[in-house]
Amino acid sequence: MLDEIDKVGRDFRGDPASALLEALDPEQNATFRDNYLDVTFDLSKVLFITTANQLDPIAEPLRDRMEIIELQGYTEEEKIHISFQYLIPRQIEENGITTDQIDFPEEAVSYIIRHYTREAGVRNLERTIGTICRKQARRIAEGKNDKLVITKEIIQEFLGGIKVRSEGEIAERTKRAGVVVGLAWTPSGGDVLFVEANQMKGKGGLTITGQIQDVMRESMQAGLSWVRSNAKHLGIDEEFFATHDIHIHVPAGAIPKDGPSAGVTIVTALVSLLTGKQVRPLTAMTGEITLSGNVLPVGGIKEKVLAAKRAGVHDVILPAENKTNLEEDLTPEQLLGLTPHYVKTVDEVLEFALPSSVSQEIQDALEREKVLSN
Repeated sequence: MLDEIDKVGRDFRGDPASALLEALDPEQNATFRDNYLDVTFDLSKVLFITTANQLDPIAEPLRDRMEIIELQGYTEEEKIHISFQYLIPRQIEENGITTDQIDFPEEAVSYIIRHYTREAGVRNLERTIGTICRKQARRIAEGKNDKLVITKEIIQEFLGGIKVRSEGEIAERTKRAGVVVGLAWTPSGGDVLFVEANQMKGKGGLTITGQIQDVMRESMQAGLSWVRSNAKHLGIDEEFFATHDIHIHVPAGAIPKDGPSAGVTIVTALVSLLTGKQVRPLTAMTGEITLSGNVLPVGGIKEKVLAAKRAGVHDVILPAENKTNLEEDLTPEQLLGLTPHYVKTVDEVLEFALPSSVSQEIQDALEREKVLSN
């Protein structure tokens, strides 16, 4: 068992990966010689298991000798079961208290998972539960021997304010045209991603902010090109782009963001901005786009959909080719309250995400801008 093989690195003492190339290759490890012990070992019948958090740091020749099995992160329901069967009993025992002195209702554990720990595993969750147990141990040492039932108020008192956005944020931030909710995959699981578009007088420039990496930057360029080429079809003045600049921003600027899966989100944000149509409430989306308007499949569907559900989303737009992934990885119970919509083209995305009615507030704003322009 070789743990954390992605941490193997070359330094002045040599490159361990070079020895592993021979040790892990069944075609040549029957006579592997350990140069330290000066002894030959037959490793041809050994089954090697390695673990890694990320594939990229592993040397390509070494990765080529491995069969890669990706393990998905735990769902919220799985974390709750692990908490009650293993984490909570262990932390209660390790902190010198008993089950008669503290009680964790399921709602409290779910609240901790949603608002204080965001991870693929349960390491931070166990650490947080341990913090609460230590706080109770201190209360007992101070003479407060009553049984403590953990509630939301007690969690906030012990752990401070919530660290993960509240469920009502999506509805609040998408009230303005040009703001769309996307879905992203991160090493700690899925997450919702806001894409905001704005326009101002200019000469057709495009500004991109939010620490965007190359692939996502190209998706934004492709999205703008598709919108410009279909301006007439979308009801957008074709001369608009010659007299206005567009600014696309992805908040949380301290976090690097990359990948093509925000393509449909970017296009929807641009069309929402330029037509004055608000995005359908509590809707999130993911998918890569092409210049011809096709929607391509993306990865991390399970994590993204579960993140959408946690954030309070009701409708999620997914590439049609990802339907199998959703059906294989998630049960009907996990999708309860969430409706997936499968699309093949950008037109299908816009048809669902942007209802035809435009709010009076947006209409008034557009009229004011038109008067100022004239």
